[in-house]
Amino acid sequence: MKVIITGGTGFLGGYLVKKLLGRGDSVVILSRNPEKYESANDNLTYEGYDAVDKLVDGSDVVINLAGYNLFDKKWTDEIKSAILKSRVSTTRKMVDGIKKAKKKPSVFISASAVGFYGSQGDRTLTEKNSSGDDYLSRVCVQWEEEAKKLSDSNIRVCIPRLGILLEKDGGALDKMITPFNLFIGGPLGSGHQYFPWVHMEDTVNAILFAIEQKDFSGVFNVTAPEPVTMSVFAKELGSAMSRPSLFKVPEFALKVVLGEAAEALTASQRVIPQKLMDAGFTFKFEKAGDALKSILNS
Repeated sequence: MKVIITGGTGFLGGYLVKKLLGRGDSVVILSRNPEKYESANDNLTYEGYDAVDKLVDGSDVVINLAGYNLFDKKWTDEIKSAILKSRVSTTRKMVDGIKKAKKKPSVFISASAVGFYGSQGDRTLTEKNSSGDDYLSRVCVQWEEEAKKLSDSNIRVCIPRLGILLEKDGGALDKMITPFNLFIGGPLGSGHQYFPWVHMEDTVNAILFAIEQKDFSGVFNVTAPEPVTMSVFAKELGSAMSRPSLFKVPEFALKVVLGEAAEALTASQRVIPQKLMDAGFTFKFEKAGDALKSILNS
């Protein structure tokens, strides 16, 4: 397949591109600074966003993962605007390019996040639940609305609501490992909130599943089938690292460091990937302990 991808140099994008190339697909990564990258693979090229219309025309799959890092800086009004704009404007650009294409792709995969649901305590959340009403919920709603504008174009639109991706070289786990290495690790916030984790391998495979299943479309949760509370997750992380999990990081301390962004770590989201399970997708890592041991021992 010919695959066009935004966010292809990011945390998830890097793993997904590697898997696509391993299958023999041809991949074009869209970047704001394509000149920064040099490909050693004949099936991988980097292009600027000004070439969207030309590149999308004749492609088989378009994958949209672009978005400003939520935890790069404290959430000032300027940063919050950048978080929203980076997601909505890029999605709009890809949708417009697909609409103009003479030979359109068969499927558009456009990321969203479980932040869509907001914080809902111990309530079990599936794709049928409505959105929350905090900042990240509103971002996700607008993000998804842009992608859904293709739904009337005879193009299959799949919107993965991504959970907290686990791998050792980036993301939330990378930040959590450091205090455990110093023997001061523990849960973030109260510890009672549900943590919607998912292994990177399952995330990549879920996206490929959505591409390949011709009757699969719409929003779908990409989280492990067995969400756990933050306290349980921290205990499993400590066990995998042979470290204690004794030191809670209180919510007020997180807010001092992260500001409003701390809400993304203390929200309780007991999200279930109901749609993937109903479609027959098999998770390799269902239990947090197994996922963490696999990551940290590899």
